[in-house]
Amino acid sequence: MATPTTQHGLTEHSHGGTVIPQSSRGDRFTSYDVDAFEVPGGREEDWRFTPLKRLNGLHNGTAVASGSAAVDVKESPEVRVERVARDDQRIGQGGVPADRVSAQAWSAFTQATVVTFPKETKTTRPTVVTVTGPGEGGVAYGHVQLRAEAFAEAVVVVDYRGSGTYADNLEIVALDGAKLTVVVVHDWSDDAVHVGAHLVKLGRDAQLKHTVVTIGGSLVRVSPTVTYGDRGGDADLAGLYFADADQHLEHRTFVDHAVSNCRSNVVYKGALQGEGAHTVWIGDVLIRAAAEATNTYELNRNLVLTDGARADSVPNLEIETGEIEGAGHASATGRFDDEQLFYLQARGIPTEQARRLVVRGFFHEVLQKIDVPEVRERLEAAIEAELQAVGA
Repeated sequence: MATPTTQHGLTEHSHGGTVIPQSSRGDRFTSYDVDAFEVPGGREEDWRFTPLKRLNGLHNGTAVASGSAAVDVKESPEVRVERVARDDQRIGQGGVPADRVSAQAWSAFTQATVVTFPKETKTTRPTVVTVTGPGEGGVAYGHVQLRAEAFAEAVVVVDYRGSGTYADNLEIVALDGAKLTVVVVHDWSDDAVHVGAHLVKLGRDAQLKHTVVTIGGSLVRVSPTVTYGDRGGDADLAGLYFADADQHLEHRTFVDHAVSNCRSNVVYKGALQGEGAHTVWIGDVLIRAAAEATNTYELNRNLVLTDGARADSVPNLEIETGEIEGAGHASATGRFDDEQLFYLQARGIPTEQARRLVVRGFFHEVLQKIDVPEVRERLEAAIEAELQAVGA
């Protein structure tokens, strides 16, 4: 009897019968080969929330590279920056693509940027990696690896901006004892389409603070995946997104606890306003049988500011062992808290100002996780501009 094949979290039986979902998130198909993935049709669990027609062909192979994205690095003096070919042995150590677009980006990039934070070194200032799209109507693919060697400490900002259609893989490799803070900002122009995968690998006692902020672009889909290479890994994942009319902003986190004595915490918050604004958050945490003493929690909150906006939120927690420290998840979507507004208005604060204060307070938890003051101030100003645009 032939062995069933596995793709996109589905199993196809050899007798040609019904395709059924895999029972475990750990069975998800991964490959560096784009041709190993079927072209998504929109009914697959991985793609059912994504408007495929707006991907400009990234998902089906018709998006042929017609330009390139510029990757500019302003590094701290201690940091090494290299442009390497795809056969560099370090490339791929963060993880393996788990969807067709990620595999397409892997197959299509010609040169990768590797940013290395040297062993036992604490950088003196944040390193800023600016990725500028190929331009309106252009298509490009890219690959960046952030690499913290053993016991290194560093802060890095990855800033996406510009126009065009872009797919990439961002590898984050933190070796034993490293402490790495990564802030990823999607501040694309209104026409931009971006599908990105963050492939994260943590070594023994490595610590990662990973914050994703998405405020620009027509369609942005980001998929951070965290895996642990040894005991003691600690991942703190935060996200902030603000969708306007007709924007589609999608975030899919997956934390794969396959090693004992590791920790993860996921907090994503989003706001929506305008007709056709759509946000998606899918949070997956898998605690495998060997991952005893795991401590994990995931939280998603969405604030709907106007009619015509839609937020989808799906937290998933799969536990294969009872020997854990703690695990949980929560998700909620709603409008303004009337009690909060009433409290502020009762103290003489005008309605519009009160609404702004509520939204600022809603995002405060995530913004405070951003350790780079100039980036935090820039994002606070962008949120204020969004609120003024809708009159909130």
